[in-house]
Formats: sequence, C-alpha cells, structure tokens
Amino acid sequence: MTGYHPLTVMLEARSVALVGASPRPGTLGERMIGEVAKSPAKPVTYLVNPQYEKIGQATAYPSLAALPAPVDLALLAVPDAALEEQVTACAAATARSAVIFGSAFDPRQPPGDPPRLRQRIASIAMNAGLPLCGAGCMGFVNAARGLRAIGYAEPDPVRRGPVALVTHSGSVFSALLRCRRALGFSVAVSSGQELVTPAAAYARYALGLPETKVLALVLEAIRDAPALREVLAAAANRDVPVVLLPAGSSATGRSMVAAHSGALAAGDGAWQALASAYGAHLVGDLAELADTLELFCAGRRAPAAATGLATVHDSGFERAHAAYVAAAAGVEFAPLTAATGQRLADVLDPGLEPGNPLDVWGTGRDTQALFTRALTALAGDPGVGAVALAVDLVPEFDGDDSYPAAVLAAAGATAKPVAVLASVPAAIDPAAAARLRAAGVPVLESARTGLLALRHLLAPRPVPPPPPPPVCAARRDKWAARLRSGISGAELLGLLRDYGIPAVRAASARTLADALAAAGAIGYPVAVKTDEPGIAHKSDVGGVRLGITSEAGLAAAYTDLAARLGPRATVCEMAAPAPELIIGMARDQALGPLIVTGPGGLLASYSPERTVALPPLHPAAAAGMISRLRFAEVLAGVRGSPPSDLAAVVAALASFSALVTELGDVLEAFDINPLLCGPSGVIAVDALAVTRRPERSE
Repeated sequence: MTGYHPLTVMLEARSVALVGASPRPGTLGERMIGEVAKSPAKPVTYLVNPQYEKIGQATAYPSLAALPAPVDLALLAVPDAALEEQVTACAAATARSAVIFGSAFDPRQPPGDPPRLRQRIASIAMNAGLPLCGAGCMGFVNAARGLRAIGYAEPDPVRRGPVALVTHSGSVFSALLRCRRALGFSVAVSSGQELVTPAAAYARYALGLPETKVLALVLEAIRDAPALREVLAAAANRDVPVVLLPAGSSATGRSMVAAHSGALAAGDGAWQALASAYGAHLVGDLAELADTLELFCAGRRAPAAATGLATVHDSGFERAHAAYVAAAAGVEFAPLTAATGQRLADVLDPGLEPGNPLDVWGTGRDTQALFTRALTALAGDPGVGAVALAVDLVPEFDGDDSYPAAVLAAAGATAKPVAVLASVPAAIDPAAAARLRAAGVPVLESARTGLLALRHLLAPRPVPPPPPPPVCAARRDKWAARLRSGISGAELLGLLRDYGIPAVRAASARTLADALAAAGAIGYPVAVKTDEPGIAHKSDVGGVRLGITSEAGLAAAYTDLAARLGPRATVCEMAAPAPELIIGMARDQALGPLIVTGPGGLLASYSPERTVALPPLHPAAAAGMISRLRFAEVLAGVRGSPPSDLAAVVAALASFSALVTELGDVLEAFDINPLLCGPSGVIAVDALAVTRRPERSE
C-alpha cells in the first residue's frame, strides 16, 4: 500500500466482504460479485448472505461475524431496513471500512423529521472510527491500485490515467467513466450522501497517489470546509489542477434580506470565492467539465509567459463566431509578432490576411500542408500558449484526412498544447476523434465549452492564499463590543476609518438641535438619513435627504424623517458624485465570511454582477476582484469621465478584508454602499452592519 492515509484501508482494500451477495441475475448483489471479481488486485473476497450456503462455487457466510477473519472493506448491498444492523456489525471490529449503496431512508419516519436512520448510522460509524462511503453512492474504482468496489457495471477495465474524480453524483460517476473522451483515472469515487467520510478525504488520498495529475470535484455541497480548503491548498502547492463543478445554490438567508452583500453572494458566490482563493477551475456544466478534463489529461501545459490562444479556421463565419464566443467567455487571443505574421503570409492564398484567429480557407489546395504550416507557425509564436484547429471534424465521405493529419503533424512539431475545437458534437467523426485522442490530441466538442476549457488551461498557475494579516487585538475587541451592543450609522463610518477606509464625516442626532449642531460642525451642504433600528435600506422608506444647504432645509428634512420614521438620524457631509461600488461581507454556512464587491448605489439591487472572495485578501487578489468586474470599465473612465483612483479602490478592498478578518465572527453581514470611487481617492458614504445572533446553548 501507499504511505498511510486513513482511507488507504478502504481504497486499497486487500480483503472485501460482499454483504447481500446474490446468485439472482440482474440484482445488485449479483452485479457486485462480478464487478469486484474484475479487480486486477484480486482482493480476498467473502460472500455474505444467510439465505445461501453457496453462491456458485463460493461459500456464502450467514453474517459478517461468521467470517474467518476481519476484512478491510464491506460492501453493503442490503435493504435500507437492514443497514443499521450491518453497519453495527462492521463496527464490531469485523470490517475496517464500508460502502453503502442504498439511500438509508426510513419509510416509517414522519415527513419533515430529521433523517434519524442516517444519523444513527453515521453515529455508529464515527464512534467506531469506521470510514464510510455513501449512503446513496455507486462505490469507487481505484484504477491505480486495481480495486473495483462497485455494484453497477462499469467499463472493464476502467482506463487508467491522471484524473482523480470525486463526485456526489452517481450519474456523473458513470457518465465520465463510460464516455468516449480521452479521460483516464487514478481513482474515481461516488461519495453520495457522505454520512461520515467527506469528499475532501478522498481527494486528499488521491493527491497522495503519484498517478494523480488532475483533481475533478463534482459537489452538491461543502460538507467539511476546513478539509476541503486544505486539499485545495495542497493541490495548489503541488501544481495539480483542480476542476470544480458545483451544483450551486439559490438559497437565501436572513442576512440576504437585511444586506445587499448577502443577496449578491447567493447562488454560486461561495463556490466562486473558494475557487478563486485556491486557483481551482470553476466550470459551469458537464460539457465544460469534460472538455477541460480532456485538455488537462493530455498533459501539455502552456509556458508561463505564453497565455494567449491561437486558432485556425476553415470558415469565415465560424472564425467570426469563435471570436464572439471567446470575447463573451473571457478568452484572449494572443497578439502575433511580425515574424509570425510573415510566416503566415507566406503560406496563405492571395486575399487572405494573417491574423489570430486565422481563416486559411481560400482555394482549398494542399489542405494538409496549408493547415500544418499555419498551425506550426502559430505554435511557434512566443505569445501563443495553445493552438487549436477549429473545424467541425465531420466525416469526410471522400476519405480526405487532411485535418487530422495536419493537427497531428503540428502537435508533433511543438511541445505546446494542441487541440481540435469542434462546434457540433453530433457531427464529430468518431473514428477521426478516436485517432486524434489516441495520439494525445484533445477533441473539444463545442465552441463555447472548448474555449472555456482552453481558458482554464491557459490560466496562471495557482498561488496559495497568504496567511492572515496580524490581528490588532485592541481594535478588534473595541469594535466587537460596540457591534454587539448596537452601533449607530455615524459610528459605523468611524469603524471604517479605524480600518483605513476613508469615510464621510458624520454625527448622530436624536433631536433637531443635535442635527443642526452636527451640520454646523460639518459644514453645509449635508445629507440627513434615518438611523432608526430595523431600517436596513433607508432609501426604500424615503429615509434619505441629500444636498441640504441651509438650517431651514435641514429642519424641514429632519422634522419629516422624525415624524414618519423616528427621531434617530445621521447627519453626513456631502461627497462629490463618482462611480459607486458596494463592498460587503456575507456569511456562508460552510465557508464563513465572504467578501463581495460589485456596482453600488441603486445598482446593488438591480445589477447581478459581482465578484466574491474569501478573506484574507492581499492587494493583488483585491485588484483581481475589481478587474473581473465589467464595471471596471466604468472605473477606468468612460465617455470622457476621469478614471477612478484604482489604487485607492484596491487599498479600500484590502482594508475591508482586514476588518472582516478581525470582526467576521461578530458579523452576519456588512455593507459599504456606496463607496464613491473618484479620480483622487475613495470615500464611503454609508454602511450597514448585521450582527450575528448568539448561538443557543443546548
């Protein structure tokens, strides 16, 4: 076995008990016998079923307790009603790990009650230190170590290769093992409900296998956030790409009603933050997952200094369409050197212009030589990280194999990644695709997912996140106490200034005299805003008056607010108009505090655009959050407006990260909205804090 890992006993089991083994054709118990028997490692196998004395030529034991020796692994192909008994038998030192294929559902349980059967099973296994795969899983195949622990028919053999797959979905498990893609696996695990053993544990084991070069995670939820973060950090340190497909979420919580940041972080915000923090490749669907895995499986990576894509087309329309799709997907085509342009000009037919993406179809003469030379010229450009032949790869009824031959020749002439980028999956010639894949040339099956996959391949190598910044205990304790006791709008702006975030001058008022005195100290013009508890979004209730230039105007505005909403108010200095951002914190149930930014002001309610990150943020990561926003174009200056001070924006975001690092345990949500981003700096105009409710003691 490999170096010790808690799951080694399960995933490299040398002895296996098949509980529920059966001779009846088509049953789970019968398939399980056949699949385990195909294991190249040939583990010692015991059949367990009290209904039989023999199954075929093998002895059938009446129970786990009747086995002649304890086993490393028990596969439980039994009805849900028998699971608790069988897990208890495993825990009695009879088996060192187990797989539960069934769903562990108790039909006697009243609707809406907690899943007590699953809870009891989990408790039995955890108390015994018993690794448990499932419930509701397909099992696993350890191709690197020759063990098949499955009860459903899968390819024999499962192709060995660099991908370690951990998926909550059994359907995805089978789809990827059975697809005609150039995918090979070190280990593939269908982890199901993860009653005991989380996805991160299997991934940690997989990273310990020298065969694992790519980690694929298909996850419905984050069930052990610290362990998952450790695995992603380890993968980043070892330069093992992680391709992550989450189910996403549309759930909203209490903080998402009270604070814009929570609403902005909903959906895939937590997954986006997790992937961004550790350089994982977040994919949107199974087609993008398959294309991305096939690219990484090929084993070629772009040189660090070459980050652009080059494509060669046989269609002017498809060339233009690829450029359009690439722009929408954030894929950058490499600018070409003059030398590359001349090499292309030397091979193109008259009337065709060298460029990238490149349309080479003119007269159609000498197709193989033309495409080979064009692909090779592009691959030789120092700015090109990967090159793709973007053709439909349809069956050629005249037997012409110019396209496969050209791309194979080009791949043989460069160490850079070379792929075929097709457009219509159903039109791909299976024989041509198989020939290319066998030679290590990926065939990407649609323009959109293929371009996204190439973007993943060309992305910068992951850099592990930095350690948290030093904590200022005195500052943290001061503001944590104030937040717990209740804090006014003016004090929140003071909190921001204490963390290095510029904010407008402000003072609290509970009477008209207070408001007039505050305005006199600040200087007109001023704004007055309600500060009544429970009013999170002041504009929604008419609780904001701007641009007040006199005592009479302030008296009228304050009197109106006090009569309608209550006497508590904040008087603030007015700030010059500028592009508006929201910077906020939302709390994810699994990951804890998330940092969110996007267009602010009214756009915070109506624009879905945002980026989400895990704290802490160093300045480069903060700059990356801003640059990924389309709103960054507004900050850069549009239609004659001056550019915002981006350095100040980044500094404010990094300072907010320090605030979240120190006070995140106290906060449910926090908004700075808006943060005005002017040409000479930034200034926070308003803030909202939602503190966490104390946890109930049992």
